[in-house]
Amino acid sequence: MDLTVLAYPFLFAAIYFEAFLLVTFLSQPAKDARDRAISKKTPMVAMIVPCFNEEKTVGGTVESLLALEYPKEKLQIILVNDGSTDATGKVMDSFAHYAQVTVIHQENGGKHVALNAGIDAAKDAEIVGCLDADSFVHTDALREMISCFDDPEVGATTAAMSVHKPKNILERMQNAEYIMGIALRHILAAVNGIYVTPGPFSLYRRDIIEKIGGFRHGHNTEDMEMALRMQQAGYKIDSAPKARVETATPRSVPSLVKQRTRWTTGFLRNMLYEYRGLVGNPRYGALGLIVLPLGFFAIIGGILMFGIVIYQLVKEGVNTFLIASGVPLDYTVSTIVPKLNAIEWFYFPLTLFTLLAVVAVVGSILFVLVGRKISHTPANLGVGILGYMFVYGLIAPLWLVRSVADVATSTRRSWR
Repeated sequence: MDLTVLAYPFLFAAIYFEAFLLVTFLSQPAKDARDRAISKKTPMVAMIVPCFNEEKTVGGTVESLLALEYPKEKLQIILVNDGSTDATGKVMDSFAHYAQVTVIHQENGGKHVALNAGIDAAKDAEIVGCLDADSFVHTDALREMISCFDDPEVGATTAAMSVHKPKNILERMQNAEYIMGIALRHILAAVNGIYVTPGPFSLYRRDIIEKIGGFRHGHNTEDMEMALRMQQAGYKIDSAPKARVETATPRSVPSLVKQRTRWTTGFLRNMLYEYRGLVGNPRYGALGLIVLPLGFFAIIGGILMFGIVIYQLVKEGVNTFLIASGVPLDYTVSTIVPKLNAIEWFYFPLTLFTLLAVVAVVGSILFVLVGRKISHTPANLGVGILGYMFVYGLIAPLWLVRSVADVATSTRRSWR
């Protein structure tokens, strides 16, 4: 039995989504966003840095905020020590002499509690932002993002994330993925299809945050929950592709699997519980009809594709063993590339499955390059792209299977 036939719907869905992205990228709204000038407005902004045990990176995070090209009297920096057990609090206190900086120490309550404490302290801010304590903003990033709020319907905006000084192959793979994410958020913003406002750097209108009830736990994905709640309330989420921020990422496979398990279970639980009314709902446009349904589809497809690969490898291994043992070829299991319905291109057996897979991969590479181009992110992406395209597929099923199992069994895992 050729199980590759089961993968066709997922490959078609991937190519359909890539075609949708390409058409949207070429649309006038997306073009206008790329050509958007930096706003001359300088509303009062409060940047909140929620932090738990980040003594090694929080200093650099605060220094990047202090270096922002923005009027100092219009920028408040609020550092929230969420019950850290290391020297995080001392590092934060070392910045307390800056007039812009406010330091809050509290018992550990979670990131959403720390963010709400920061918002409560930002009495005069029109715009509030979140910056993770392992992320570093470029000097012009805030001004780039403020431009998005020229549209009165925009409730939040995201930045252009890349990996901070990627060194090993895993970090380079994630860098390629993050840079592709720049392109995806830019494109989806044109159709109001963004469903997460990433912690590494996002801005919100304070009055909207207060109107819809502040940050919540959100199944350990408070940035996703907030974005979905904003979408549910009818607000737009924009993206500033030139507002660069660099963030630290997992350096080992176990750390990556743990992080992505949290993200994936958060997506599934938010979709299955509080926000299932968004999925398939034409009221929410591309978000409800395309983005969220395909998110489910991608999780199922990732698990299925991995299963097919394992099955085919085992089948081919058995086939090779039988041939080596002298068993006639007619009695062996069919090879991994089906002979029937194959198109001979010179001597390379090209099947429909292979063709669709190649198109999907090429499309993904294209969006990585688009993300680098529109954000002006300097990066040597060769190794990262190859790793992301051909190694990630071996790692991703680890968190996809674990996430589905955790949701099915109501298993809760710690963030760290």
